[in-house]
Order: sequence, then C-alpha cells, then structure tokens
Amino acid sequence: MCNHISLVCVQVFLVLYSSQLGCLPAISIFTMCSLQSGWSPSDSDHYQWLQVDFGNRKQISAIATQGRYSSSDWVTQYRMLYSDTGRNWKPYHQDGNIWAFPGNTNSDSVVRHDLQHAVIARYVRIVPLDWNGEGQIGLRIEVYGCSYWADVINFDGHVVLPYRFRNKKMKTLKDVISLKFKTSESEGVIFHGEGQQGDYITLELKKAKLVLNLNLGSNQLGSIYGHTSVMTGSLLDDHHWHSIIIERHGRNINLTLDRHMQHFRTNGEFDYLDLDYEITFGGMPFSGKPSSNSRKNFKGCMESINYNGNNITDLAKRKKLEPSNGNLSFSCVEPHTVPVFFNATSYLEVPGRPSQDLFSVSFLFRTWNPSGLLVFSHFADDLGNVEIDINEGKVSVHINVTQVKKNRIDISSGSGLNDGQWHEVRFLAKENFAVLTIDGDEASAVRTNSPLQVKTGDKYLFGGKKISKQVSHSFQGCMQFIHVDDQLVDLHAVEQGQLGSFANVTIDMCAIIDRCVPNHCEHDGKCTQTWDSFKCTCDGTGYSGATSIHELSCEAYKHLGKTSNYYWIDPDGSGALGPLKVYCNMTEDKVWTTVYHDLQMQTSMGGNSLEKLSVLQLNYSATMDQISAITSSAEYCEQFISYSCKMSRLLNTPEGNPYTWWVGKANEKHYYWGGSGPGIQKCACGIERNCTDPKYYCNCDADYKQWRKDTGMLSYKEHLPVSQVVVGDVDRPGSEAKISVGPVRCQGDRNYWNAASFVTSSSYLHFSTFQGETSADISFYFKTSASDGVFLENLGNTDFIKLELKSATEVSFSFDVGNGPVEIVVRSSNQLNDDQWHRVNAERNVKQASLQVDQLPVEVRKAPTEGHTRLELYSQLYVGAAGGQRGFLGCIRSLRMNGVTLDLEERAKVTPGVKPGCSGHCTSYGMYCANGGKCVEKYNGYSCDCSKTAYDGPFCIKDVGAFFEEGMWLRYNFHSPGTSMKDLVSRTLLSSTDPDTTAPDLNLNKEELSFSFSTTKSPCVLLYISSYTQDFMAVLVKPSGNLQIRYSLGGTKEPYNIDVDHRNMANGQPHTVNITRNGRDIVLYSLPTASDIQFNSPKALFLGKVIEIGKIDQDIYKYNTPGFTGCLSRVQFNQIAPLKAALRPTNASSHVHIQGELVESNCGASPLTIPPMSAATDPWHLDSGKLGCILCLLCLRMPLSASFYMRVDRYICFS
Repeated sequence: MCNHISLVCVQVFLVLYSSQLGCLPAISIFTMCSLQSGWSPSDSDHYQWLQVDFGNRKQISAIATQGRYSSSDWVTQYRMLYSDTGRNWKPYHQDGNIWAFPGNTNSDSVVRHDLQHAVIARYVRIVPLDWNGEGQIGLRIEVYGCSYWADVINFDGHVVLPYRFRNKKMKTLKDVISLKFKTSESEGVIFHGEGQQGDYITLELKKAKLVLNLNLGSNQLGSIYGHTSVMTGSLLDDHHWHSIIIERHGRNINLTLDRHMQHFRTNGEFDYLDLDYEITFGGMPFSGKPSSNSRKNFKGCMESINYNGNNITDLAKRKKLEPSNGNLSFSCVEPHTVPVFFNATSYLEVPGRPSQDLFSVSFLFRTWNPSGLLVFSHFADDLGNVEIDINEGKVSVHINVTQVKKNRIDISSGSGLNDGQWHEVRFLAKENFAVLTIDGDEASAVRTNSPLQVKTGDKYLFGGKKISKQVSHSFQGCMQFIHVDDQLVDLHAVEQGQLGSFANVTIDMCAIIDRCVPNHCEHDGKCTQTWDSFKCTCDGTGYSGATSIHELSCEAYKHLGKTSNYYWIDPDGSGALGPLKVYCNMTEDKVWTTVYHDLQMQTSMGGNSLEKLSVLQLNYSATMDQISAITSSAEYCEQFISYSCKMSRLLNTPEGNPYTWWVGKANEKHYYWGGSGPGIQKCACGIERNCTDPKYYCNCDADYKQWRKDTGMLSYKEHLPVSQVVVGDVDRPGSEAKISVGPVRCQGDRNYWNAASFVTSSSYLHFSTFQGETSADISFYFKTSASDGVFLENLGNTDFIKLELKSATEVSFSFDVGNGPVEIVVRSSNQLNDDQWHRVNAERNVKQASLQVDQLPVEVRKAPTEGHTRLELYSQLYVGAAGGQRGFLGCIRSLRMNGVTLDLEERAKVTPGVKPGCSGHCTSYGMYCANGGKCVEKYNGYSCDCSKTAYDGPFCIKDVGAFFEEGMWLRYNFHSPGTSMKDLVSRTLLSSTDPDTTAPDLNLNKEELSFSFSTTKSPCVLLYISSYTQDFMAVLVKPSGNLQIRYSLGGTKEPYNIDVDHRNMANGQPHTVNITRNGRDIVLYSLPTASDIQFNSPKALFLGKVIEIGKIDQDIYKYNTPGFTGCLSRVQFNQIAPLKAALRPTNASSHVHIQGELVESNCGASPLTIPPMSAATDPWHLDSGKLGCILCLLCLRMPLSASFYMRVDRYICFS
C-alpha cells in the first residue's frame, strides 16, 4: 500500500537545485514547508527551473504550489519534468500533450494537482512558464507520493536470461506476464518462448514500437492458421521506463502498455499455449538457425519481471537462474546521449573550427514535420554558405557558391524521414567534392563533383537561423550526437552559457509525442501528424468522422424510400465493426436483410471419400461479428438447410450419436436440423410425424438406397449463421449426400424502432454512465410539438455533456472536458416542433466536435491544440430531463451512443411518465406511399396499403401490368343486375375517390381513368367500359395509329370523339394516358349540350377486346378484330385496378374473367428505345449532342376551373 505523504517535507536528505544557484542549502526545505520564504530567481525568464533530488526513486502522485511568502511573486503556469539520473528529462504528459499545470493566483493560497497517472523518478524539475506580471517568479512546492523499490537487470545486447520449466514442457490456458523496461535502442527481443508443436510467444521492439507475436497452434493442412501479431506503442526508445502487462485467457488477450490496454482475440481455434523447456528474457535462445539469429537482442534495462507468478528479477539476483552469452549486472547503465529539443522559435548556435578546408557535420534527428531547417553555416572569406534541411521528408543540402558561375549546388537523399524515428545525417564537403549520407547507409550516399571551394566559418546554426531577431524556417523536433568539424558539441556547456548560444531550446530532453498512438482515427482511418497536430484520412473506410456514411440497416434504407437492391449497412453505427454489403429485399411487408456465402447448393459428398468426417466451410461476405450484429437486432432470422441422402444417415435418430452436425455462432456444435429446434435431435419430419419410416425422426436416418431429403429452416437466431457443416456416414460404399445451405435472412430492426414517449416534463430515463472519454458520438431521432426540452445529459465533477432542443428552430450540443464550456448550435429555417421525425448526430473527439440535424449543414468546432481532452463523467446518463431543467415532451427513438443502442422501450416499461414505443410514423414517412397508396400506422414503423391502387411493392410504385396476345381479353364486372350485399365493395370502388360523392344507383358524374400501353398494331381497342344502358366509354388506337377517346353518355345520336394526338402511338413505345371527367365542362373540347353528364349503370370494363352482348358502336366493332396485341400496365378506373385484381388474388378477383393466358409484364410502362426522329419532324428535338432520355408530357391545357383533362406521356431517347 502506498501512503501518499509529502515527500518534500519528510525527506531530510532532500537536495534542491536551481537554474542559477545550483544546489540550494537544506534549510530551504523547511522554510518552504513552514510556509516561509520560497524560491525566487534573480532573473525571471523562461530559462529558470527548480529541481528536487529525493535521493532515490519515488512514486509521485501529486504536486502543490504556493507563491513566495507575503509578496507579489507567484507562478501562474508551469511544467513538471522528471528523471532517474538528473539527465534525459521527460515532461509529464496528460491527455496526449506535454502538460502545463495551472499555478497560483496569489502568493498564499495552495493549489494542488493530483496527477492523472503516478510517475516514478528520483528527480523532479519545475519549469515556470508564466508568472504574475506585477512581480516575478516566486515558488514554494510540496510533492506527494511514497517509496518505490524494484530490482533492476541490465541487458547489454548479448546476454540472455532463460527461465527453464521444471517439467520441460509448459501447457497453459492462462498467462500473466509483466515487466518494465527502458532502452535507447529501437530494435530488440524482450522475451521469447516456443514449442515443438509450433506454438510461440515473442515480445519485441521494432522501430521503437512494441510487437507481440503469438501462435497457439496451426495445423499442417493450413486450414487453421494461428499466427497473430499485434503492434502497440511508439517512441519507446526514449530511455524512460515503460510498463507492460500481458494477460491471456485462452484466445482472449489484454495487452497493456503504459496504462493503454488493447484487447484482441488470437487467430486459430486452440486455447492452450504449449512451450518447451524455457522462456528467455533479453533475446532469442541461440539455436543455430539463421532465422532465429536475425533478430537483435534487447539492450537496456528491465525491472519487476514476473512470469505467471514467478519473480524473474528476484530469481536472477539470487542466482537461481543462469544467464547465457555473458553476465548480468543489477544496475542500469545510462547512455551518454544529450538530446536537444527544438520548437517553432528555437535555434542553437555553436562554434566551429574556422578557415578549415574540410566542412564536416553530423547529427541524429527525429521529427514529424515534413520540412524544416536542420543546419546553416556561412563559409569564411565570403565563399558562400551551406544549408541542410528536411524537405517533404527528404534531407537536402544547398551549397550557395559565390566564386563560380553556377552559384548553387543541390543534393538530397532519403525519403519518409519525418516518421518520428532517429535518423543520422552525415555531410562532408571539401574542394570540388561533397557527399551526403543518411542512416550510415553507403548506398544512400549522394556525391557531387561540382566546382567548389571550401573554407569553414566560425558559427553553425542548428534548428533555425536569426533574421532581424526572428527565427526563420525553423525545425521542430529533437537532435543528438551533434558533431561539428569532427568534434562532439558539449551541450551541457552550451546550457551553462560556456559555449555558443541558444534561444527557446531545451537541452537534455526530447519532448516528442506520437499523436497517432493510440490511434484516434477510428474504423481503420489513416492517422498522419505534424509536430503539433494530427489528422485522419477516412478514404475507403465507409465513415466520415466517427460516423458511418452508410445506414444502420435495410429498415433504414426502406424509410428513405429505397427499393430492393444491394446496400452497404453498418449495424453498429460508429462501433468497432465496419460496414458490410447485403441484399435488402423490400418487396414484402417485412424488410429482409440477406447475407450470402460461397457454398454451392447441392454440394456433393461421399462416393469415394476415405475420410470419416468431411467438413464444409461456409465463407460469408461478412465477418461473424458483423452477422451477429444483424441477428441480435433483428426480430426474426432464418437459414435454409437441406440434406439429400442415399445410404447416408443424418442425425442417427432416435437414440444414436449424430453422424452429421452443423456449427453456428461462437463455434458451437448443433445436433438439430432445419424445421426443428435446439435440444431436439430431430428433423422437420420428426416434429411433424411424417417421416418416411416412422421409427426414425429424420428421413435420411432410415438409410434407404433411394434418394431421400431432410430440409427446413433454422430459425433460432442466437445460433445463426451456419459456419460449417460436418458430414459423416459418407465413407461406406454407395453412400452419397448433397448439402444445401441458404443465405442468412433476417427481418426487422428492433434498434431502429426502439422508442420511448415522454408524456410529462419531469419524466426521464436513466442509464449507466456514458463512457466517452476521448471519443463520443450520439445519434437519435426525435419528434415533438414542444418548443424546448433536454434530450439527454450526463455530468461529472465539472465535465458534462448535453443535447437539447433550445427553441422550436434550434438544437444545441454542449460539453466541458475541463477547458471551459463549449456549445454548438444548429439553427433550422423550418420548425422542428412539427411533430415529425428529425435526426440528430453529435460527435466529439480530441480533434473536434460537430452537430448535424437532418440534412442541414454540419456545425463544427475545433478542439484546442493543448489542454484537456478526456471527458470524465460520473453521474448516470439521463434521457428526457435532468438537473431540474425543463424535460423533453415527445418521442425519442434509435438512440445510439458510441455504436450501442440504448433500450429505451425496456426501461420505459418500468418508468412512470414514460411509455414504450411511439405512434405517428405516417406524419414523417407517409410521403413515401406513392400513387394513392395509404400509409398505415404500425407499432414499429409503418406500411403502405396499395390495395386501392394499380401499383404494388412496399411504396406502391411497382407497375402491375401484363402482355396481351392476339385475341386475348379481360373483363372486370362491376356488379350483376339487381342489388346485393356482395356488390357493396364494387359500388364503393366504382364510385369516385371523392369521399363526398356517393353513387347509390351506380351512375357516375365523374370518373378517373389512367393506364399505360405499348403496341405496334392498329387499329385496336385498348379499354372499353360498357353499361346496362347504351352508355359507354372507349379508348382506341385508330388505323392511323392516332389515339382517340370516345364517349357516349346518352342524349345524342352519335358518340362524342376526341382525337388526342395526331402522332402514331402504335410505335412500340410506352405511353401513359390519364383521363379525368367531371360533369360537362371541358376547355378545349365540349360535350354536346344535348349530351347527358351521367355515365349510367356501368356494367363491365374490358381490356384488349370487347365481348359484350347487345349493340356495339360500329367503329369499335371493326377495331375489335383481331384484338389488341401488346402491353397494358397500371390500369385504374376510379378505385378499381382490373389488371392487379387478375394478377394479385384479392377480394375483387372474383369480378375478373380472362380469356387466354395472362402473362405479367411491365413492358407497358418501361421506356424502350426507338430510332430517333429527324430534327425536322421531331418537336422535342434538342440541339445538344448529348445522349439521354426525356419524359415528354402532352397535355390538354386548361384554366384552373377546368374539370376534364387528358394527358399522354411519352418517353423519347435522343442523341
């Protein structure tokens, strides 16, 4: 147990140092602890620091400061550095940044900061960044923590420490391995173990990143591949301590590096790790194999090595373990490097050896920036200058020569050198020769023999150059091992002012940060960075920011008005799973999501099989986790499975062990078949008791020599999908089997419609605390008639996150992560309290925050480059209201937070003032019900009732049509003579769609007729409506191909004819006809005054041909032979759809009589292609040469008061 006490006040051997006075007298400790005096340097600038030496390493947990006693001197902001040796300092990091602690506001009050994570160090250095402007730097400090002790082992890059197993073999289901290390090397094996069966575990450094390689077993056939490799961390060659914990339970691994845990699951199917003889620390055991010796051994220090409860460092110190390839030492050997850190305003000036004829400079650098000045120096005697910089990741040298005509020499080498790794630069120049070498690779050396005269100057500038007191073209990063004219620069002498000069550099520290580790770019987004910031490239990921650009399910696509097709869906939204492509079948009332696999139907097994068991592997177009996300949110799932057999038993019922089984989700074996259920070793015929042989529960178990079959649906969705089928009993002579497995089909999306209704302003739902420390994305739908209300809120001590409707046109997203409240508001020009569904997407991460409502522009707020980034919340998450604020009145549904759907309905069932579900979906989605379809409200969504339209499909937009052969006809009887109850439906449908109009006597004052057709033959009758009187209506194609409408309503001797179009309509193209009559008034045409305005006693509607008793108009009689040939589609007369009644069994189907075979087709509605008309005869001719299609409308135009119109639509392709 660590007892966190004041380390400054209790350590009597404590030593203090300052930047000006060196070691301070010990009395200073106690005067600060008794709140007297304090430290105040004579100069108040940014080069001052106060250093504490605890005598040995301590675990530091907090720091507190005051100003100088009774003065105007206090520090308002400072940094804390720490070190084991008083060299190679490391700044304290928090929230991914070099942390600046807020200091004091006066000289007496104490400001304490508990560290977000404890640090272990012997030395602490306080660096003031800012101070009271009316005084100077003044400081009293207390540091809190406790003692720390650990055994340390130094590895020299050769010695290896083996831990040999007692039983020579170690077979483990669980492993826990932990240690701490520090090194200045970027490569090296930390530990390694392997077994003769192919198992291994290796932890190593590669390019200063930690790589864990693990294999729990593979097989020789290659069908099980167990190798797993995981990379974590970065910049681990900083020679500071890093902590590693590896926890394994079977295939589940937790890898923790410096408090950042990464969870993963190993490949393969095995759970045990089988190692032989030993596990070695510090390197690979020497085996004589070239591959095993290609990896470098670890060079650096380790402490607290623990392998499955065995203290390896203690065993080594007590000489219970025997090292190989050398001897161990138990003190950490420190490197002799002195790094220097440059920021955007830094430079370092060091002297050289002037007037030499050999210019030589070398150094190591690391940076994230693609460009920056590395070195600049003037030649003596005005001979020119040399500039070395990094440009687009390459090192370039520019030599400006003043004595020759060609006054500039440029050479460059390397690529991608802004990767954060250490890179060595060596440049040498002498008379007529220069060479640049990168990373000691002679193959990279670039030489020039251009005319050149060299005489070295007296100064070398690193990292930037002074121009009028400004630093230009500066370098941001670190350098070390700086050599000038073959002399190592003494950077400590520079720091103490004894050599050269500098500005804004930090010596003996490299404060580089990898902002891409851990990767804040979710869903495999590519992270790139500069010294100060990072950005995410989301190309090809299916995401924009943290939010998926795809919908969550097929259900969501349906409610965007989409029809059946392949779509990308993302079932967990912004969760860890990526998007997948599925087929969305929207032709039925339920929407089906279909995921396919690669197993062929009727896959044959047996015959010459020598194997007792044969395994059929199903590879899906999605991962098992993705399919599980679909099945878990679906209302119902199914998968067809079939076993055709000849002398091949299936489940071996009634009491035997199954010969064949299938493997489902989570690799579980299942011994039931399609049509049965879990725990029941039967096939469908066994459930229905109709098997071929009643003694068995499967048809195939009878072992007949004839082909038999067991089929059915697997519908227990917790077991789906089928991943394997293991087939037995196909190794006997004559045994054969054929396997078929259908795709996984799921319907419904419970998450999409998961809703709650808030009926009082004080009602709310509560959930566990939202875990969105560095990334939070929230999405939901709402509908309300209220003008304001809180959607959700979660609080911390000072942090919070909240979404609310601020007004009838404003949605607000506000939060505080410790840098002060931030609010983003989206304003809509339309009312949001219109009782229709609106969608909200809010996102917040370390880079930025954003808010979008519906399809309005996204509002974005950038996060500060430095400061707090973690959202720390402690209260419960409240949905609907919180904190005494006005609650939300209305409905919220499909609430997702970081990819997890909150079950609002289940929580609402037990919460007063909140009801599960929400009504009124048609107010938002009814517009998708087209062509007169009626929106029908459902508990989970809505559906379109197309029964009174000539259309079909989920949105009433699918044409219902048919092809008519010559001589074929269809008759729809409106009713029979007399009246009866069964005619009630016909009376209602035949009457106008106007609810105020009734036709008890079935006489029509108005009618609406619409259809489309295509034909190549004329003359013909397209449609004819007869009556029990002499009244009729007909639509004809005349011998010339012209379209004619013919009315006879009584009162006149001859029918009234309207020639609609003088073009040839019998051209094979689809044409749409819409006719509406209301009484007598027509604009372009008028019924005769003597004509009746009532269509008396309609009897039947004919399509294709008129077969009617009694007198028929002579022209119609002539056109009736041989009859219509072509396509008719979407035929509707008032509310009657005769073609649909014939092709779709409904209550109206009994009214239909058909002569001939009616073949369904939409050829009367689909656009076709005909040769283009000439420009002279084509009234729709366009001069542009583009190819495309236009829809032309030929209308009889009339004033607004008109009540009769006809329209012919024509599709024309032009080029």
